[in-house]
Amino acid sequence: MLLVLKSGPEELSREAARMVASAVRRNPSLRLGLATGSTTVGMYQELVRLHREESLDFSRVLTFNLDEYLGLSADHPQSFAYFMRQNFFSHVNIPPANIHIPNGSMKGDFSNYCAAYEQSIRDAGGIDLQILGIGRNGHVGFNEPTSSLGSRTRLKVLTKETIEDNRKFFAPGEEIPQCAITMGIGTILEARRILLLASGTSKAAAIAKAIEGPVTAPVTASALQLHSEVTFLVDQQAGAQLKQQDYYRRVLEMTASLTPERL
Repeated sequence: MLLVLKSGPEELSREAARMVASAVRRNPSLRLGLATGSTTVGMYQELVRLHREESLDFSRVLTFNLDEYLGLSADHPQSFAYFMRQNFFSHVNIPPANIHIPNGSMKGDFSNYCAAYEQSIRDAGGIDLQILGIGRNGHVGFNEPTSSLGSRTRLKVLTKETIEDNRKFFAPGEEIPQCAITMGIGTILEARRILLLASGTSKAAAIAKAIEGPVTAPVTASALQLHSEVTFLVDQQAGAQLKQQDYYRRVLEMTASLTPERL
């Protein structure tokens, strides 16, 4: 596990985009797992700039999004499909056929649909680099507290805390999604590399538990401790409760010197 501490969200976004861009340049056919949320917006903006100004080519990249609200169409302004188009897909050259996002409008046999999403990842050869955010309660994707650490893509009921966090994004009186389709923790852990982004004081407790706490289902991000190639990219506010910051800085310095390809 690597921890990269940055001064603030702008520096964090630039570094996240640099890491993704480096992965794309090393492997133009990269299978890229994507996340949504406010912390990722700056990263997507920088990737768009790199595409426009430095010819970063996404034409062979395949993408798989982590999750989607159940009950929202792809055109709903709060759907993750809409978020991805507005912030990334409409501004780069990823072919539409290479984009995979769970269908929030689907009805009926959820088990078969989620199994098919899993199969599409396997058929592509698995995810090379998975981007993650983290919730205030320590969840990744929509793997809410008490999710199985071996879970696969499935329908997940959202906690009251998550629903309340989302309320500000919806119009007064508008129904807020109660469920989502999400990759499972087991699915996420099969990615070859993982990059988790976190910014702001509201994420500090979750980051400390995920990195320095026990591996436990109530903090599903803690399962990332079991992965051999995971990088936590956090700003100073999000990393404020970490107790081993000096050691993480030493590890990062030695990594940059001895195995820079990990960065």
